[in-house]
Amino acid sequence: MPDSAPDDSAPESAPAELYDQLQYQVAIFARRVEQARIGALGEQRNSMDRAAFLLLNRLDRTGPVGVKALAQAMGIDSSTVTRQVAPLVDCGLVDRVPNPDDGRAVLLGLSEQGRQRLEEVRSSRQELMRMLLADWPAEDREAFVELLTRFNQSIKAHRP
Repeated sequence: MPDSAPDDSAPESAPAELYDQLQYQVAIFARRVEQARIGALGEQRNSMDRAAFLLLNRLDRTGPVGVKALAQAMGIDSSTVTRQVAPLVDCGLVDRVPNPDDGRAVLLGLSEQGRQRLEEVRSSRQELMRMLLADWPAEDREAFVELLTRFNQSIKAHRP
């Protein structure tokens, strides 16, 4: 005789309270992450907003890229990238470089100053993460990174 008990591992069968608690914890997480950024360590305290950090990280990974490709890679529209990158160009963190394939177009690239600044902010934030997770077992830290990555990928895949 087949077991007719509901599968508690299926998302549809999870109790509403679980999803209520999850959405609440995600909201708290978002607020506290921003508070942690603002309260970062040392000279990097409140030093770089999320948009700038993500843009500089992307440019560090990809190298010089056009606005359209950058927007697509980040999952935002070109006008948003243009607006967010303008102050980074103005303060010397991002360079506009000629496109070798099309002399009329420019690419956005991480400047040497931008690379140094990004490394300073990364180091500060890594140290903060070390402090926050210092009493977590290594397996929990690794599991948290894996699950948070998976959660972010689910959000990205769900995006209309």
